[in-house]
Amino acid sequence: MRARDFAIKTDPATQERFLEVNATGVELTDQPILNKGTAFNDDERNALRLRGLLPPTVTSIEQQMDRVLTNFHAKGSPLEKYIHLLSLLDRNETLFYRTILDHIEVTLPVIYTPTVGEACQQFGRIYRRHRGLYINYEDLNRVDELLANWPYDDVAVIVVTDGERILGLGDLGAGGMGISIGKSSLYVTGAGIHPAKMLPVCLDVGTDNPRLLDDPLYLGQRRARIRGERYDALVEAFVLAVGRRFPRAIIQFEDFGKLNAARLLERYQDRARCFNDDIQGTGAVACAGVLSALRISGQKLEDQRVLVVGGGSAGAGIAAMLAGAEIWMFDSKGLVTKDRARGEVAAFARDEAPAQLMDVAKRVRPTILIGVSGQAGIFDRPLLQTMDGPRPIVFPLSNPTAHSECTPEEARGWTQGRAIVATGSPFPDTPQCNNLYIFPGVGLGTLVAGSPRVDLEMFRTAARTLAALAPPDQLYPPLRDIRRISRTIAKAVAKSAIDRGLAPAASDEQLETRLNAEIWEPSYLPYRLAK
Repeated sequence: MRARDFAIKTDPATQERFLEVNATGVELTDQPILNKGTAFNDDERNALRLRGLLPPTVTSIEQQMDRVLTNFHAKGSPLEKYIHLLSLLDRNETLFYRTILDHIEVTLPVIYTPTVGEACQQFGRIYRRHRGLYINYEDLNRVDELLANWPYDDVAVIVVTDGERILGLGDLGAGGMGISIGKSSLYVTGAGIHPAKMLPVCLDVGTDNPRLLDDPLYLGQRRARIRGERYDALVEAFVLAVGRRFPRAIIQFEDFGKLNAARLLERYQDRARCFNDDIQGTGAVACAGVLSALRISGQKLEDQRVLVVGGGSAGAGIAAMLAGAEIWMFDSKGLVTKDRARGEVAAFARDEAPAQLMDVAKRVRPTILIGVSGQAGIFDRPLLQTMDGPRPIVFPLSNPTAHSECTPEEARGWTQGRAIVATGSPFPDTPQCNNLYIFPGVGLGTLVAGSPRVDLEMFRTAARTLAALAPPDQLYPPLRDIRRISRTIAKAVAKSAIDRGLAPAASDEQLETRLNAEIWEPSYLPYRLAK
């Protein structure tokens, strides 16, 4: 079903909004984007040939949510809860997003980190229904044809991964589609982008994970990863085809490997409306947390000594956002120094002798410690006890939970309660440095501004705006306000693009009108059959 087969309209006589549809009967209820399940009222059941296909009792969306949550809480494991919610997404998208928005504190850790990591690992075993597009190297000369197979015409955001670096779990091949699906659902949740305007994509170029290659239930291509010129040719074909088929779409690169993430961003950031959330989104949300922490402690960014542990895309993104502080970056070989630095970390290389983390920590006495290493426990007691300042800032950000560099209890305990802590995965009573705070607002702001590019200053604007929205004694505002947060960030990002000449001039009133038109509210409208 094409997006043109349903439309939101307004009755000129009553000014009531309604959804006009062409489908009836099971053709209607089999479409998760249109299905209301037992919430179809008596008039709709008669007009849309649903009489007898549904139980006779008409229920409200609130009653439906009660049923969903009763079953959700009865599930025995996070993965079972994930399957339960994804099955709902495959049946009734409006109810899914209403449930997530109204109960985000309990559902977010299930539909995304940390549970999404296990879901990607088990993707071939829990697969239920098609969602998103898979593009293989054999599709190199027909990417346009594959994009044309997507049933909706007005795609606004594409979340694409090649599955090589899924969270802290590594190469999960085609199972990485779970990340694209998850981030797409967070766009709808956070920014209100209509589900029909989201497209999850997996570039399946193989996997170097022997466990997957030997797994009879693995759903991806069973071969070593394609690299080099062939890999680049497929990405190029994909980006160009997106520009032809969905000219307003933003491409969000997600969980690409270290060798490709920054390289692809550099190649396409001036050619396409794109960004990398692992680099720029992670950098912005971490920066916002640091700014809030410094507000709490009464310190200035330019006076900070920062150790970033993890020399990949996320570490480089965070370091770039913390410009003004003094930064030491570490990768698996130790301190990143000028004699060996390459790629995105070269800008942060030190003109110092090679050294390991503890040696530098003892000498530097850091005030900020940020972990994106994927190495559980690397922030140990001796390291934390080198930290300086009245309120040291400790951000162990690796996902999933089992890969966190330390626990919040350890960070606080080993600094005698002085540390200000945020984590990447959810921990009780600890603020989560969650990219959901950033990327939906940046995407929405880019769309409403009409900017042809997404640049670093948009993310700096988003970081400053997010920090300003946090309560005085908190690092981040509550996630239950994510729609308000994303809208505020979107407007700030749009104004930033306009003020710097990246987008056509628009007044505040025009931006508000565009935001209202773009943001979808997950609630049931009356249905009418198209004439």
